[in-house]
Amino acid sequence: MTRTVIAQGTFDILHPGHVHYLEEAAAMGDELVVIVARKANVDHKEKPICPATQRRDVVGALAAVDEAILGHEEDIFVPIEELDPDVIALGHDQHHDDAAIEAELERRGIDCEVRRAGAREPAAEDELLSTRLIIERILDQRG
Repeated sequence: MTRTVIAQGTFDILHPGHVHYLEEAAAMGDELVVIVARKANVDHKEKPICPATQRRDVVGALAAVDEAILGHEEDIFVPIEELDPDVIALGHDQHHDDAAIEAELERRGIDCEVRRAGAREPAAEDELLSTRLIIERILDQRG
């Protein structure tokens, strides 16, 4: 039986922190499906710069990812209901409330585990593991 893992995120400017998260998520099961957030659902930080289809395609090109799909525009749990995963892997610093996710999964009758990926330390002093920090450096150096 295939163990399906879902990871999700905005993935606006792909960086080594994203790759680490998705590789750890892939290691939690046999198949990794990544749900790429729609712009309308990004309300906890600045809206993404890149279009959703572009972000999906770039994430889908990573070796750790078996499939990348776009999230639902109104209800982020719809793709989870459709995929019926064994694990939902959250990034170590994602804003989600694990207990609230678990409660909503139970309410919808979805039996899966919620796990967090570990943090990744920068490999070099100047390595950036945050889209926000990448944008800030671009603006500082080229703005």
